[in-house]
Amino acid sequence: MNDTKFNIAVLIDGDNAQAKLIKELIEEVSKYGKATIRRIYGDWTMPQMNSWKEIINQYSINPIQKFSYTTGKNSTDSSLIIDAMDILHGHTVDGFCIVSSDSDYTGLAKRIREEGLFVMGIGRRTTPIAFVNSCEIFTFSENLLPEIELTREKKVEKVEVKKLEMADSKPKRGTKKEIEKVVEKIEVKKGFPKLDIGILDKAFDISTNEEEEAYIAKVGSSLRKIDPSFDSRTYGFKTLTHLFESLNKYTVVKNEV
Repeated sequence: MNDTKFNIAVLIDGDNAQAKLIKELIEEVSKYGKATIRRIYGDWTMPQMNSWKEIINQYSINPIQKFSYTTGKNSTDSSLIIDAMDILHGHTVDGFCIVSSDSDYTGLAKRIREEGLFVMGIGRRTTPIAFVNSCEIFTFSENLLPEIELTREKKVEKVEVKKLEMADSKPKRGTKKEIEKVVEKIEVKKGFPKLDIGILDKAFDISTNEEEEAYIAKVGSSLRKIDPSFDSRTYGFKTLTHLFESLNKYTVVKNEV
């Protein structure tokens, strides 16, 4: 899906997005394809849009002007949705990224998905669950903050994860390190929410082979199917590999290039 031929329309609700994260936002989208259409919607006569004015040209984003004709009504939502439907029926892209924390885009995400196109969302953790689950992938904007300390991962050819037997005090043959006692435990980093390990177990069981092993990429894909918003960065880990490495219940086996 990260093929550059996979074209994505990035539609930003300027009233519900953060200008300071635009670089990280574009980089996040680039993991899944090429952002060929980049538009931001808002009333550019309003002071709250000033933070966007200096960067939209830098990141080749097309500003769409929408006036608020009625107090308390947001014309940005309807304009973005209308444009999205025009793009959808124009068959010029393979997927969409909707940048907003507004539940009003839930129906749009569902409609895009029904057409068989990829749809992702980016918004705050306060985004209503209905919108989150309507997307194939949803990334919380808090996970894009540059101040999160991340470790550099070694380049690997493939990464596998194994589940260890709870009653076995010795590691299986081929494991990376000895574990004296295997317990169901996850490291909880300060300032981050606690992870329900059950979702990892379920994704692993879906992805595993006959040897009780699974490629980490396949586990990640299964996690996204269970929960579109699942992201290892939410729990303080740069990658899913690092998250699994923090678990005593699993062991990670790497084949170095």
